[in-house]
Amino acid sequence: MVTVPHPADLLSFAVELADGAAEVVRSSEAGRRAIDAKSSATDLVTEVDRAVERWLVAELAARRPGDAILGEEGGGRSGESGVRWLLDPIDGTVNFVLGIPHYAVSVAAEVDGRVVAGAVANPVSGETFSARLGGGAHLGGTRLTGPRDVPLDRAVVATGFGYDAGLRARQGAVALPLLPRVGDLRRLGSAALELCFLAAGRVDAYFEAALNPWDHAAGGLVAAEAGCRVSGLHDRAAGRHLYAAAGPSLAGEFFALLESVGADRVLAD
Repeated sequence: MVTVPHPADLLSFAVELADGAAEVVRSSEAGRRAIDAKSSATDLVTEVDRAVERWLVAELAARRPGDAILGEEGGGRSGESGVRWLLDPIDGTVNFVLGIPHYAVSVAAEVDGRVVAGAVANPVSGETFSARLGGGAHLGGTRLTGPRDVPLDRAVVATGFGYDAGLRARQGAVALPLLPRVGDLRRLGSAALELCFLAAGRVDAYFEAALNPWDHAAGGLVAAEAGCRVSGLHDRAAGRHLYAAAGPSLAGEFFALLESVGADRVLAD
């Protein structure tokens, strides 16, 4: 019989992995100019992305060989332990390439399909956000309690856009009617960090379509454990069609606004 580790143990390892990978990023930044494109000319990957993922996969292979892995850059394997790790070696690669100090390593652990632990580390700021299911969210040793309590017309909303030009056009059409209804929009370039910023009260709400599991697994848990509500709209769970989150006082009105502009309909079912 396979014994699944306690979420606290998985969290400890997730933080260790994220911090170690952030150090790999810092020591490898000269490789940021070794760039390839993936799904489109704007969907970039660097040799540093690949090197960080190789490091993470090697650490997991050495210390938890029975776990499954899903990595953004193709590092993956099946497992028999009931634990799967979701790895984003650099979330915000375009920022990394341009030298904008807003990118992160994201590491999350799922047990039987549910994220139970996650860590997001920014190599530039040295900040590491972390959370475990039922255990709260933290920035270092500080407990996170979510965003401030403001009305929708003062709320600063973070969002992002996909790499496909057609998808960006549809996402832009959704964003346009939001602008006069909210305090402001921010497009920072890292879904993982934007969800953590929501947990830390640096933005008031967040939404984005076309995210992959590794983009939101750790940051989404951090936001939820900080007390934020997470939704996919119209009674759907958050996922690729839409990942929306806000503090409890704002969530109902914010989600209703997103529904009214069709924010969850920019992707074909």
